[in-house]
Amino acid sequence: MFNLLYQFFKTGPDIEQIKENGAVKKKFNSMRWRVFASITIGYAFYYIIRQSYSVIKKPLLSSGIVTPEQVGIIGSIFFITYGLGKFTNSFLADRMNNKRFFSFGLFISSLTMVGMGLVNSFVPLAVLWGLNGWFQSYGAGPSIVALNQWFSNKERGTLYGVWFTSHNLGSSFAYFAIAAVVSAYNWSMGFVAAGSISLIGTAFIYFGMSDRPETQGLPNGAVYYGEKTQAQAEAEKQKSVGAMQWNTVVKNPAVWILGFSSLCVYIARYAVESWGVVYLTSQKGYDMMGAAGVMAYMQVAGIFGALLCGVISDKFFNHKRNAPALIYGILYSLSIAGFVWAPQSFTMDLFCMTFYGFTMGALVCYMGGLMAVDIVPKRVTGAAMGMIGLLSYAGAAIQEFVTGKLMTISVVNGVKVYDFGLATEFWVGAAVVSTLLALLVWNTKPRED
Repeated sequence: MFNLLYQFFKTGPDIEQIKENGAVKKKFNSMRWRVFASITIGYAFYYIIRQSYSVIKKPLLSSGIVTPEQVGIIGSIFFITYGLGKFTNSFLADRMNNKRFFSFGLFISSLTMVGMGLVNSFVPLAVLWGLNGWFQSYGAGPSIVALNQWFSNKERGTLYGVWFTSHNLGSSFAYFAIAAVVSAYNWSMGFVAAGSISLIGTAFIYFGMSDRPETQGLPNGAVYYGEKTQAQAEAEKQKSVGAMQWNTVVKNPAVWILGFSSLCVYIARYAVESWGVVYLTSQKGYDMMGAAGVMAYMQVAGIFGALLCGVISDKFFNHKRNAPALIYGILYSLSIAGFVWAPQSFTMDLFCMTFYGFTMGALVCYMGGLMAVDIVPKRVTGAAMGMIGLLSYAGAAIQEFVTGKLMTISVVNGVKVYDFGLATEFWVGAAVVSTLLALLVWNTKPRED
């Protein structure tokens, strides 16, 4: 059974290369932009599913079906399965036909989301959301592997930033559209709507994406862009992918440090994104649509942060990410502190969320993969994403569980009152630690062994 699945998903054989240079250039250019559109828009559909749970969380709590601790457990289960899945499936993505791999993950993830709208108790919700996490992990690894197969190193920072806006596009859609569905109907329809909409993305990916260039009669991407000779590319093919993954990724201390920095970034990120609607409605007096609007605005700011971070590091810092990462890290910490500790004010909340979104878009781009991808060979970029993803979503899982434990609920005059006091200290502290850890890899150089 497993062998049949592997045979279906594994990358295809190389075919004879097209000889005429003009035809090669025309086909390569056309296909690479189709691939880029597929991974960017396709991954936005993944995020429609993922972020919908954050929007649905408050109505789910209000329904009395689950407690805050159970909501935290459900969220933690997702991040555990997602982190383990991202580790495993990103390592596999270095060997896969990512057109099939990427589209299949979204298809199953969409079906499980619809299933969540059809159940109404803790255990089935936890099981389905955990299963969803595993198939959500089919997204990032294949996207980055495809990006590195079809584009040059010099374009990577800029295009990685553009691809990363898919997180914000999908999340913004969820905050607006799914919040509207939940407000008009109920929480279960929110799950059904998110899953049904995302099924469209499956077809978009499958018909737009492609396997690696060599399976299309095109040269290896590094050869096409003059980064390697054909002889060097052939020699690299003879190396074991597993050995390269072990030597240049798993045994690389800089990848681990970046992973722990990303772990702390993700604690703060998912604290705000996962509990932001609950925080604004319970602590600052917003209604459901008002809170969702503030969070959606944050995602719009994140689009600009992700778009510009790659351009800034490529154009102004000679493709290096260390200095801009430090600047973004400081602003990230300050914006979260302002959001949770500043006096209640719509203007202040919007200001802090704008800076948070902008810096989060950049930092998750840098720490969540780009800086690790920069220091490993192209052939094992999936493994690098897997390592970073495992640690990142361990942070997200820790956040869900710890926040659920730290926050308290009391009833005052028949109204539930949520206290986030200790939780907010945990969130801000994680952001500060992430910035300090990133300083430890300031002078790290790429490894090609």
